[in-house]
Amino acid sequence: MTLNEQLKDIKTQLRLSMNGAVSQSMREKGLVYKLNFGVELPRIKDIAARYAKDHALAQALWKEDIRECKILAGLLQPTDTFFPEIADIWVEDIRNIEIAELTSMNLFQHLPYAPAKSFHWIADEREYVQVCGFLTIARLLMKKGDMSTRVENEFLDQAVCAFLSGTYHVRNAAMAALRRFIQHSEAHAFAVCRRVEGMKDSTDEAEQLLYNLVKEEVAF
Repeated sequence: MTLNEQLKDIKTQLRLSMNGAVSQSMREKGLVYKLNFGVELPRIKDIAARYAKDHALAQALWKEDIRECKILAGLLQPTDTFFPEIADIWVEDIRNIEIAELTSMNLFQHLPYAPAKSFHWIADEREYVQVCGFLTIARLLMKKGDMSTRVENEFLDQAVCAFLSGTYHVRNAAMAALRRFIQHSEAHAFAVCRRVEGMKDSTDEAEQLLYNLVKEEVAF
């Protein structure tokens, strides 16, 4: 099939699988898309499984302002042709937490340059660029938690700062990464505890929340 035929075939399958109730529920929860068929994730993965990973197809799908197409793009994009500058373009185009989470899981964490790129993203001031950076780091920490001392200090500085001053989604993403870091080793847990120990009696709500979350995680 040609690229246009593949896109047409995919959209046909999405329309046949559409679920208005799911789409409405997402809108009510703040997940707003220009077009959302409400197709559930297992079905989207089934559709993706019918196609080989293909750069042109994934890029075309990403350009569609359709929820399911963006999810499929992350599933069908080969990592070897997904250059850093394209990754930046995709991240800048992300507008909600669902696409941030799924693209970080399905694509960003597998990129050969993911460690360096994720640190570049968490230093950005834009909300979902930061979110993707922390979510990707969290995924990387699940696979391999080792960091050099310099990188570890940079991560902790950025994560604590993001938690204290970031938006709701940035805060959650930063905490997800901190949680994975803590779980890796006692040394990591100790390093985080040292960062937050002075917040125990803080009158700042965000500092108190971070202290308590770290305390719960370490105790667990």
